[in-house]
Amino acid sequence: MIALTRLDGGPMVINIDLIETIEPTPDTLISMSNGDKLYVRESPAEVVDRVVRFKRAIFDGVRASNAATEVAAYDSGARMPAGRNFSSAGDEPCQ
Repeated sequence: MIALTRLDGGPMVINIDLIETIEPTPDTLISMSNGDKLYVRESPAEVVDRVVRFKRAIFDGVRASNAATEVAAYDSGARMPAGRNFSSAGDEPCQ
């Protein structure tokens, strides 16, 4: 979810998974997969930037969570599942 600003200045939060298109009409128009059309003050570039930052934060959080789980498993002496061999840095799969 990302926070955006309606044309009247009111705040709104949208589900980025429902975005189909972002158009630079005189005002930014976001078309959603459910048929809604949303006009916002932010530029298309700003909307895309917020989507990318949100998805990156989720990915980084999942990656950190997975690394912590693997470190805990290693510290406990548990065996890693097949195909889950990691480098000493703990964040990159070994080839």
